[in-house]
Amino acid sequence: MTYNLLDKIVADQFTPQNVWPDPQSLTASHEAEPYPIGALPGIVRAAVTEVADFVKAPVPMIASSALSALSLAIQAHVDVRRADKLQGPTGLFLLTIADSGERKSTCDGLFTKAIKDYESAEAEKAKPDIKNYKADLDAWEAQRSGIKDKIRQLSKESKPTADMQSALRNLEQEKPEPPKIPRLMYQDATPEALAFALAKQWPSAGVVSAEGGAVFGGHAMSKDAAMRNMALLNQLWDGATLNIDRRTSESFTVRGARLTMALQIQEPTLREFFSKSGELARGTGFLARFLISRPTSTQGFRPFTEAPANWPALAAFNRRIAEILNQPVNIDDDGALTPAMMSLSPQAKRAWVEFHDTIESDLATGGALYDIRDVASKTADNAARLAALFQVFEHGTGAVSGDCFESASRIAAWHLKESRRFFGELALPAELADAVRLDSWLTEYCSRERKGIVNKRFLHQHGPVRDKNRLDAAISELIEHDRLRLLKAGRKVDLSVNPALLIATATVATTATHMNADSQTTVASVASVAVANLLLAEEEAAIRTWLARINETNPEKIEDAIAKCRSDPKARMSCLEQAKADFAL
Repeated sequence: MTYNLLDKIVADQFTPQNVWPDPQSLTASHEAEPYPIGALPGIVRAAVTEVADFVKAPVPMIASSALSALSLAIQAHVDVRRADKLQGPTGLFLLTIADSGERKSTCDGLFTKAIKDYESAEAEKAKPDIKNYKADLDAWEAQRSGIKDKIRQLSKESKPTADMQSALRNLEQEKPEPPKIPRLMYQDATPEALAFALAKQWPSAGVVSAEGGAVFGGHAMSKDAAMRNMALLNQLWDGATLNIDRRTSESFTVRGARLTMALQIQEPTLREFFSKSGELARGTGFLARFLISRPTSTQGFRPFTEAPANWPALAAFNRRIAEILNQPVNIDDDGALTPAMMSLSPQAKRAWVEFHDTIESDLATGGALYDIRDVASKTADNAARLAALFQVFEHGTGAVSGDCFESASRIAAWHLKESRRFFGELALPAELADAVRLDSWLTEYCSRERKGIVNKRFLHQHGPVRDKNRLDAAISELIEHDRLRLLKAGRKVDLSVNPALLIATATVATTATHMNADSQTTVASVASVAVANLLLAEEEAAIRTWLARINETNPEKIEDAIAKCRSDPKARMSCLEQAKADFAL
């Protein structure tokens, strides 16, 4: 009587004392979904893909860098009308929650090259105007000083000063104004300094920084100042008029300004901001305005790649940004922007209403979006902003098309899901939040690398929880929830992932990029693609060695066992764990 070798191995491994129970749910948290890169406009998508191939940063972070460049270049030119009496700016607030070292600064630098070049060119062009302004100001100040001296002299002589006072008042109306020179990019300006720059220098700007802690963790967001400054930034997102009153320096008014924010912040810094500001960040609607992403880190999986000789897709992206920047900006006599108003086409309007109403229906008590109704209530607005940006970038003018809105709505919906995922975990105790992050990382890593066992030291070096005590607590939490097991061999400690978690991800949603007949990049979404081979080369070698050591020499049975391990996650995990337990591989 013959038997299948692998069936016996599986039966031995999954005895009552060894069988894995079903993994217990950690929370009601939501799994991360792939970024909808196919929804980006063709030129943007090609540039993001090109940068990702070299920089190897998380795709959502790269896409946010590209979107921030669109927002910063376009926001001064157009506003968008969603419906009657519902209109507003096109500027975006983007927030990426990620550790230091994810290469956001590199991505920002690549996608904002045209913006920096524009700033430099405009500054160079303005040099003669600056010289003239300084000369005019010196002459004006000399006149003013002379009149004031004359008034003092007349006062000493007890003579009338009315004529001189009138002359001084008239002169004040003639004070030279500094030339308006575009400065678009800031990194760590305080909200009030930013507002002053928008009022006095150039009415369109962006805070683009990989150190979002300077915004969220600085003095400007201390407990006393947080409400005032969050309200200020909220109003700039809305495009509202701001009156800034100062006691010791010049008060000023911000009219018609447009602002983009694109920040990266580390999760501990953001948690500290929440603890200090209490409920203000949510209660004021500040974070609700952001398109949030919390991508999986790529650190540890970025082998060196030589820089390409050419960046054709990125060059095309920056050429289009430069074309937009070089278009005239409408600024009135008070220094306020007067952007053109872009409407939604009938098709886009119907899609926007449906998108809005679908979200609204989930905001009620018990609804899927109830816990993040502050964020969800701004999502339709953000979708319209994105759609207008896409319309201008791709087509220049005209009403927002249905296709542009459909693409924008997919991206806005993805960010909404990211907000739900992040805020759901933010409410968890720190140790459980670490466990959720670790669980997500392990599942994603093991599925990608076709592994079921991870060395603890490797996890400490490359995983999402680097503090040793917090890592141990997170591992304990996952063990208690039947999602992990410890495997010890001497001083070596490995972690085995519950096979059920990997079986669930044995088929993955992938995006197949190809060229159509017109050589235009298109994206085909493949809903469920089976993983062709679950077994790594070193794993196959280990299993073959183990089979030889247990005196299995029948080639047919050996190949049958290897074939099953390649296609069946449960069989693969069983063989590897049995081999490891028996022979300390």
